[in-house]
Amino acid sequence: SLVVLFGATAGAYGAKLGSDERELILLVWQVVDLHSKKVGTLHKSLVKADNLELSDQCREVSGLTPEGLGKAEPLDRVLQQFSQLVSSDLKVLGRSSYTLCSDGQLLIRQVLHPETSKKNFLLSDCFYSFYDLRKEFHTCYPSSAAMKDQTIKTMAEYLGLGTDEAEEDFGVWQVKTMVAIIFSMLSEGCNHVFTEPETVKCKYETGPCLLWLLFFFFLCSSKSETVDSETVIRARGLPWQSSDQDIARFFKGLNIAKGGVALCLNSQGRRNGEALVRFVNSEQRDLALERHKHHMGSRYIEVYKATGEEFLKIAGGTSNEVAQFLSKENQVIIRMRGLPFTATQEDVLGFLGPECPVTGGKEGLLFVKYPDGRPTGDAFVLFSCEEYAQNALKKHKEILGKRYIELFRSTAAEVQQVVLNRYMSTPLIPTLPTPIIPVIPSPYTIATGSIRDCVRLRGLPYTASIDDILEFMGDATGDIKPHGVHMVLNQQGRPSGDAFIQMKSADKAFMVAQKCHKKMMKDRYVEVFQCSGEEMNFVLMGGTLNRSGLSPPPCKLPCLSPPAYAAFQTAAVIPAEAAALYQPQALLPTTRTPQASAAAPPTVTYYPAQAAQLYMNYTAYYPSPPVSPTTVGYIAAPPGAVAAAATATHTPILPQPGALVRMQGLPYNTGMKEILSFFQGYQYAPDDYNGLIQLSDQARSVLQAPKEWVCL
Repeated sequence: SLVVLFGATAGAYGAKLGSDERELILLVWQVVDLHSKKVGTLHKSLVKADNLELSDQCREVSGLTPEGLGKAEPLDRVLQQFSQLVSSDLKVLGRSSYTLCSDGQLLIRQVLHPETSKKNFLLSDCFYSFYDLRKEFHTCYPSSAAMKDQTIKTMAEYLGLGTDEAEEDFGVWQVKTMVAIIFSMLSEGCNHVFTEPETVKCKYETGPCLLWLLFFFFLCSSKSETVDSETVIRARGLPWQSSDQDIARFFKGLNIAKGGVALCLNSQGRRNGEALVRFVNSEQRDLALERHKHHMGSRYIEVYKATGEEFLKIAGGTSNEVAQFLSKENQVIIRMRGLPFTATQEDVLGFLGPECPVTGGKEGLLFVKYPDGRPTGDAFVLFSCEEYAQNALKKHKEILGKRYIELFRSTAAEVQQVVLNRYMSTPLIPTLPTPIIPVIPSPYTIATGSIRDCVRLRGLPYTASIDDILEFMGDATGDIKPHGVHMVLNQQGRPSGDAFIQMKSADKAFMVAQKCHKKMMKDRYVEVFQCSGEEMNFVLMGGTLNRSGLSPPPCKLPCLSPPAYAAFQTAAVIPAEAAALYQPQALLPTTRTPQASAAAPPTVTYYPAQAAQLYMNYTAYYPSPPVSPTTVGYIAAPPGAVAAAATATHTPILPQPGALVRMQGLPYNTGMKEILSFFQGYQYAPDDYNGLIQLSDQARSVLQAPKEWVCL
């Protein structure tokens, strides 16, 4: 038997059903016996939504009103009634089993499953298998229109069914017409058989991706198996604590491939709020794209197309050790971070204790190591059930040895990515390729000083361009300094949602902040704060700025860190004092001159794309090239400057080779004071430090004043 099912939400209708996250407000169904060609009673049930506001399209098409829906039952009660009434109708027809049949897949996959998941109640088993009438119709009548263009009306017209939509209530006509279409497909001329229902996975299957790419294939840039780019999406804006199960729940109703959720990590191995998700086919991927800006909790998630190559870079790499670790099915994975480098398997098992036994004992532990075998302080642990995992998470920040240990939920994809990234990690201070244009001073500088003639725009849409900002500024565009628009990019080279604008005066900046604060740009409101050039540079180094004032950055100075992503995909402009860190001449100087430590005015340094991989601390932000209202685009280096740069000699920044040391194994909470104290008794010249990076007065006082930290 089939149960023909039709539904509607309070929002979009037809091809966009479920794309706006609106709740279900109507269910209509009827039982059809395929053998006797008899039907049961037609049932129509209104559903009371939490939000009774109806879209104009819904009002026009359905004729429903908020008043009528206010008297209806909630969804969980309606679904209980659905099961009871279907069972009753089946008994009358002498049948016991049934399968749902709907007009397309949207009602089941994009409405019922996501809504019940958000409301935390389970759907009955019948909603995990259904027939798509459009697919069955196209199979029965191959010469009909393409499935994506099919509707109940077009299918009825193709068969010449004389039904008048205006004569029936909304939903009733649709179900009656669907039943008539099914009977036509069962007629002697067609004899269609319903044999292959659509399925919805009841849970996400974890485990390693079944690509089994050996590590050396990555080193050789060859792949034994490819991933179809038409099956992969990128989700952005995820809460940092999200697990693969949370992401699978966000896409509830859609079939994700086994091990198909890969959480993206930054250069420190921390989650960056993005994930790549691989679906079983392109049809599921297209449905996933319709969930763009749907909500996970209070946050909306952006969903974009991605490529199979991107997915392989994040989730495809695995070693035999990882594959063996992840071969145990249905395990809960916990990540431990901050372990002492001398920690053994016995130490970890003793730390976890008998209340949270590890699956397989020592076999359930995976220590992450560098290529030379040194431990990284990370480990992954397998637990057989949720209870043991919860007991382990209660030990978050408890002490092992002399260090506190962080514990987080993890995923199979994260295990693969962390192990692969660590194995492929390069030295902390890499030698950058020599730039085509080593250093070209630009005539356009980022402002400094205490005059509050700048404004900060916060909360910009990630798709906002310079043109969007200029349109947002309105009449104030004429008061922007030439080349005074600075889009702020994050470490991945993508817009961070911030921008700084240099105005012609402090009064102009004040007027813009008053006029444009919380003004809408596209579908988001943008906050606008007045600030100074000094504050602007402070934020670019990782600090925060709002109406309450400044908050210091987590790290006041740029820090070198292992590479993970290219900071820019195109040419980049950064402050000269930060760019000095990455000049090959700065890493391997030949001579030292007294002028090296002389104070120099702040400038802006241009780097071409070939040398624009900046290995900075993940808390730092980078301004994009300054743009004026009349010249939108990146700054091209003048031909004359290219020739001058090719023959110019650069003043070395650092002293002789060997004066630069690398520290490894620092505690995560180490500050500058602790590092200086560690080197107590050794000569250290603050002038060299000042010549390398332009210091604030506060940072300079820390270096020069406390004689008990450093002997000068």
